[in-house]
Amino acid sequence: MISSYSSSDPTIQIFQGTKNQIIQENPAMDSPQTRKAGLNLPTGMSETSLRLESFSGSFRAISNLSSPSKSSTCSDRFIPCRSSSRLHTFGLNDKASPVKEGGNEAYARLLKSELFGSDFGSFSPAGGGGGVPSPLSPSKNMLRFKTDHSAPNSPYSPSILRNDSGFSNESLTPPKPPRKVPKTPHKVLDAPSLQDDFYLNLVDWSSQNVLAVGLGTCVYLWSASNSKVTKLCDLGPNDGVCSVQWTKEGSYLSIGTNLGRVQVWDGTQCKRVRTMGGHQTRTGVLAWNSRILASGSRDRNILQHDLRVSNDCISKLVGHKSEVCGLKWSNDDRELASGGNDNQLLVWNQHSQQPALRLTEHTAAVKAIAWSPHQSGLLVSGGGTADRCIRFWNTTNGHQLNSIDTGSQVCNLAWSKNVNEIVSTHGYSQNQIMVWKYPSMGKVATLTGHSMRVLYLAMSPDGQTIVTGAGDETLRFWNVFPSVKTHTPVKDTGLWSLGRTQIR
Repeated sequence: MISSYSSSDPTIQIFQGTKNQIIQENPAMDSPQTRKAGLNLPTGMSETSLRLESFSGSFRAISNLSSPSKSSTCSDRFIPCRSSSRLHTFGLNDKASPVKEGGNEAYARLLKSELFGSDFGSFSPAGGGGGVPSPLSPSKNMLRFKTDHSAPNSPYSPSILRNDSGFSNESLTPPKPPRKVPKTPHKVLDAPSLQDDFYLNLVDWSSQNVLAVGLGTCVYLWSASNSKVTKLCDLGPNDGVCSVQWTKEGSYLSIGTNLGRVQVWDGTQCKRVRTMGGHQTRTGVLAWNSRILASGSRDRNILQHDLRVSNDCISKLVGHKSEVCGLKWSNDDRELASGGNDNQLLVWNQHSQQPALRLTEHTAAVKAIAWSPHQSGLLVSGGGTADRCIRFWNTTNGHQLNSIDTGSQVCNLAWSKNVNEIVSTHGYSQNQIMVWKYPSMGKVATLTGHSMRVLYLAMSPDGQTIVTGAGDETLRFWNVFPSVKTHTPVKDTGLWSLGRTQIR
C-alpha cells in the first residue's frame, strides 16, 4: 500500500525545519571548506568519513571510524533514562567488591555513573564498608529482586514469600487449618451411683462395641450398636464394684471388687466364669494383655492371674508403698507400667519381679498411664492435684522426654491409634477434657461439660469416639479423633443422636 504524505505532516515539518535551520546557520554548508570550519569532528575522523544525505526529507548518517574503505550504516536507537529504571531494586550494589590495589577510585565512580546513570551512584552499598564497588566485577546479588519499599504492600509481595534463607516449600504452602473437634457431646447417658473416687476405674469399652459401667454394686453393659442396656451382675449389699476391664477380644469382662476379689464374666452369656482372690482389700485397677490379667489393690501389691492355670495368681509384684491405682500393659505385652498413690511410676518386665524402672518425678498420685501405639517404648503418665503434669518417658533408658503442666489434676490419658494425638481428662479445678498433638503438645481442643472431676475414660473400637464419666453421674460421648482412612470426624447417626437416656 502506498501512502502519500502532505507538507502538513508534523514529521516532515520537523525534518524540514531542522534542515532549513542548519542551512540558515551555515549557508556554505555544501562546500568542503565551510564544512571543515563549521563542524567540530573528533580526533582521527576525516571530513570524508561523514556526509549527510537527504532521502525524502530525512537524514542518514554514514560514518566510518575504523577504515576509510569500509562503511557501516547506523540507525537511530532508543536510549532509556536509567535514573527512572530503579535498578537498585535488583540488588546490584548490595555488596561492595574489593577495589584492586592502586585502582583509581575517582575513575571507578565516574565509570559507574556513566554506565548506570547519575542517580545510581547515590545508593550506598548495603555493606557500608566505605569501599567503592568495581563495576567490572559482577555483584553476587545480581538479578536478585528486592522489595521496593516505596510501593504499596501486596499479599503476593516477595517480602511475604521470601525469608532470609531463600524460598522454601513451607513458606509457599498455606498453613493447614486446625482440625475441628465438636465442642459438645453427641450423646449423654445418666449413670446413677457412679462414684466420685479418683482411685477407681469403673468404665471400659470392648472391641465388640459394648460399654461396661460399674454403678454401686452392679455392672451394666450398654451396646453402642443398638443402645441396649443389660444388667450383668449384682455383687450384693456387702460388696461393691471398684474396677472393670475387658479382654482384648472383648468377650470376657473382669471385675475388681471392694473385698479384694477378681471375677471374670462371659459378656455374651452373662455368666460368671471364675472368681480369684489374693488381695487383702479393694481391687481398684485391672489390666489384660493377651493371656495375663494384672490387678492392683489398696494393699500395695500387683497380682498376675492366668486363667489357664488353677492357681489364683502366678506372680506377685511388690514395689509400691501405697495404693496401686494405674496399670497398663505395653502394646507388645512385654512391659507393665504401674502408678500408685506413692507418686511413683514403675515399669516391670517379664524377667524379674523387681521393677526395671522406678520413675519418681511426679509429686502426686499417678493414675493416668498410656503407652504409645505409634512408637515403641514411649510411655506417658499424669499426676494428681499436687502435680498436674503430663510426663513422657523413654522406657528403654528411663529418660524423661518432656513435661507439660496442665494446670489441673490429670485423671486419665489415652493415645489415639488413628493419629499421633493424646486425650487427657482432668479434675480440680477445671474438669475439662483436652486433646493434644504429639510431639508438639499443641492443644487441638478443650472440651467442657462435666460439673465434677472427669475420673473415667474409655475409647471406642474404631478410635474415633471417647466416653467420659464423672461424679456428676453422667456418661458423655465425644467425637474427638478422625478415622484411619478419611481423617474426618465420625458423623452422627440417628443411633447417636444428641439425647439423654439412662444406662439402667
